[in-house]
Amino acid sequence: MLKLTWYSHACILVESPKARILVDPFLSDNPLAPVKADEVAADFVLVSHGHGDHLGDTVSIAKRTGATVISNFEIATWLQNQGLENVHPQHIGGGFDYPWGRVKLTIAHHGSALPDGSYGGNPCGFLLYLEGRKIYHACDTGLFYDMHLIGQEGIDLAILPIGDNFTMGPDDALRAVQLIAPKKVLPIHYNTFDVIAQDPLAWKSRVEGDTDTEVVILEPGQQIEL
Repeated sequence: MLKLTWYSHACILVESPKARILVDPFLSDNPLAPVKADEVAADFVLVSHGHGDHLGDTVSIAKRTGATVISNFEIATWLQNQGLENVHPQHIGGGFDYPWGRVKLTIAHHGSALPDGSYGGNPCGFLLYLEGRKIYHACDTGLFYDMHLIGQEGIDLAILPIGDNFTMGPDDALRAVQLIAPKKVLPIHYNTFDVIAQDPLAWKSRVEGDTDTEVVILEPGQQIEL
């Protein structure tokens, strides 16, 4: 059994019987975050790219909890220079088997500069293989046709941005669902700021009208089980 909590924006906590995996922990400066950075637990932190609304509170959370941070080589190296000892670098297309499951980095069409302006390498999404389930967290990305290849993995849950402006909007996110064909999809990266305001219920209606995928809509802090 997996439990997944959405902390708003792209921040997700996945809890398995073996580990707590926190993705893109943007909490302190997030107006929708239902928890504070010093309240969350994590054994591993996954960082998709270097922008502040995704890297977020990674350094403080990892220092407090001792969590291992998984990201691309450039961000992992940068985090080591911030004083983190437990980092594991990966790169696009590469997977690694951890004691609790497998993580594979996928492509993502986006930028990745770090907060101090240094180079953050290529942004990524994550394929998580946990307890017999497959979760695709697209993080920040535009639509790309290779999502069809990701879908061939047999995705139980896709986590897709719908906010537009900085990522896919509702139209392209619908096309992404059609390419991936997941059993369930969770929309993210919307309503944090006015520029990415969207109606998730309207998107749910479109997706479920055009595909066989179930749309799960959460309020910040709500959970689902897989």
